[in-house]
Amino acid sequence: MDASQDLLELVAAARENAKTFEDRISEVSKLMGGQNGSDAQVAELRDATVALELATVDIFSTFEARMQHHFRRGPFSRKLKSLLLEAGQTDLADRLHQYYLAVNVLKHGKGASYRELLNAPSSLFTVKSTEGITADETPPSAGLVDVSESGFFEGLTTTIVEAYHFLEKK
Repeated sequence: MDASQDLLELVAAARENAKTFEDRISEVSKLMGGQNGSDAQVAELRDATVALELATVDIFSTFEARMQHHFRRGPFSRKLKSLLLEAGQTDLADRLHQYYLAVNVLKHGKGASYRELLNAPSSLFTVKSTEGITADETPPSAGLVDVSESGFFEGLTTTIVEAYHFLEKK
């Protein structure tokens, strides 16, 4: 991503890219009609889903990197969550934390973030159990976080923009 662009421009560009992947996922899924698709359809669905996962990790990482200057040192997301809670922004703090956990799961797989999401009373998106998933299962159901779910990327970027505005007002 171009260093000369500000975060809001980068989020807008990421939304456009994600929309392309989401449209392709939706189109291929409709063609498959809930059935096993051709090898080409399965590959296309997997590729679009992986691209959306990468876009998710990329925009959240960019947000953290661009906004880190608001905190001296330490874990950005944890410090931002605390600051939001102190300011009474509990909904934004919760959404930001859930997306932070989702990104960690996308980056690292099963671990503490995955377990926390599985045990969360209310989630903004679908987190899948690994029970019953076989190594050859077709995407996106093989993903631990369903980024192809309607509204996932929009919710992520809306949360990032709201957190950006909160930090810039501080």
